[in-house]
Amino acid sequence: MARQDHLYILKQGTTQWNLWRQQHPNVEPDLSQVDLRKIDLRGINFSRVNLRFANLGSATLQDANLQGANLNLASLRSANVQAADLRGADLSAADLTDADLKGANLSSANLRAADLTGADMRAADVTQANLDGAILDNVRWRERWWDRFR
Repeated sequence: MARQDHLYILKQGTTQWNLWRQQHPNVEPDLSQVDLRKIDLRGINFSRVNLRFANLGSATLQDANLQGANLNLASLRSANVQAADLRGADLSAADLTDADLKGANLSSANLRAADLTGADMRAADVTQANLDGAILDNVRWRERWWDRFR
């Protein structure tokens, strides 16, 4: 369960959250089970944050720092995670259906049993990522030639 003091700081906005994270670098915030659907969290520092069972569906996490975050069983369905840093993040059994992960860094991330159906993974770095049992139906890994004319 999310700690209420961490949730209170987050509700003050990305700038305040990032400032608090700078001032408290050793704190590993707990935002587990929190509902952050459709919220703009662009550029947020969620490194080492516990987001287990969190609902981030349709949220904007573009350019976010999620390095080492616990996103086990989290929902990122239709989330914008473009160019986010997810190095070493635990995304096991996470729902990433239709997520936009273009240019995201997923190196050494745990995506075991994650659902990536329809996800856009163009230019995403999955070096040494664990994709065992991941659902990869209709994942876009490369740009289709006709997309250049849109």
